Amino acid sequence: MLNTNSIVAIIILSILAAALIAWIAFKNRKDFKGFLKKKDIVISGKRYGIDALGAMAQGLFCSLLIGTIIDTLGKQFNITFLNSSVATVAGKDYTVGGLASAMSGPAMAIAIAYALHASPLVMFSMATVGFASNALGGAGGPLAVLFVAIIATEFGKFVSKETKVDILITPLVTIGIGIGLSALIAPWLGKGAMKVGDLIMLATELQPFWMGILVSVIVGMALTLPISSAAICAALGLTGLAGGAAVAGCCAQMVGFAVMSFKENRWGGLVSQGLGTSMLQMGNIVKNPRIWIAPTLTSAITGPIATCLFRMEMNGPAVSSGMGTCGMVGPIGVWSGWTNPSATDWIGLALIAIVLPAVICPLINLGLRKLGWVKDGDLKLG
Repeated sequence: MLNTNSIVAIIILSILAAALIAWIAFKNRKDFKGFLKKKDIVISGKRYGIDALGAMAQGLFCSLLIGTIIDTLGKQFNITFLNSSVATVAGKDYTVGGLASAMSGPAMAIAIAYALHASPLVMFSMATVGFASNALGGAGGPLAVLFVAIIATEFGKFVSKETKVDILITPLVTIGIGIGLSALIAPWLGKGAMKVGDLIMLATELQPFWMGILVSVIVGMALTLPISSAAICAALGLTGLAGGAAVAGCCAQMVGFAVMSFKENRWGGLVSQGLGTSMLQMGNIVKNPRIWIAPTLTSAITGPIATCLFRMEMNGPAVSSGMGTCGMVGPIGVWSGWTNPSATDWIGLALIAIVLPAVICPLINLGLRKLGWVKDGDLKLG
């Protein structure tokens, strides 16, 4: 919670930053488009919805996700040095994994700035901005980080190297804009994202069959598209049964593409798609969209099986719901919350994550081949 002095400081800093931005804009008014081009400020859906979102997911992976994996391994296998506190900050003890998870805000913001081609001073300033927006955004912090980091980065780039005291001005403007926006909109963005996420999770509990299909198909397709399913799940806080459906959809795409393209891509393709990303097939999908039918139908089948039959839930962080079998993060997230797993739990996880996609997707694709919709070479990776 911000006190009165903090709010006054933020307001003053934001006003000074806005005044400098206005002065630079006025100075370059005659060729403003050229100025933006020189600064590499490109206002587009691809830059913000694909590049920034994808980078944000990588930042999440290198902080919250890897931290959760480290903590899960420590707890499940009783590894002492992973369970031990290595630092105490403000009275709170942190494990190695806990420290990594605590840095998710800065990691996301810096990754976004990197994707937007920010200068070093802007990029390093984003550590503060990311921490603030993630903290003030609460459980929906990732969405707040995405919006705030994009705006703060672009304004930082705007003023970068425009004054003789760049080393002072650029961080002041970037942090001033970032902190000001964080205080103003991060709590609302965070709450809004969590409301949407809560609605999806409630709907999945009430209608596990239809929502199982819907969530599985949408998140699975987002994983293959050049956007970030992990960032979307993190922003919406998708866990529980809805998270389980999301895992099913992502695994259907990754394992499905990996196995059905084995003839063309062999072992290298199996590993790169099954443990990496099905996004590698995006170029082939553009050439022949029908190759996407089999993995998508597979996700529509495995999604409701996960929600209705096995009641599979995401117990780890929401970002894991959108990772699928990438580094086996999705299954690890499901497993992380088990205390006394039954044989049914293990069978269900194995079927949803690997076995069913590996069987159903190639069978559907075989039918598509017989129809002439998919041909040899359509799934070949470059």
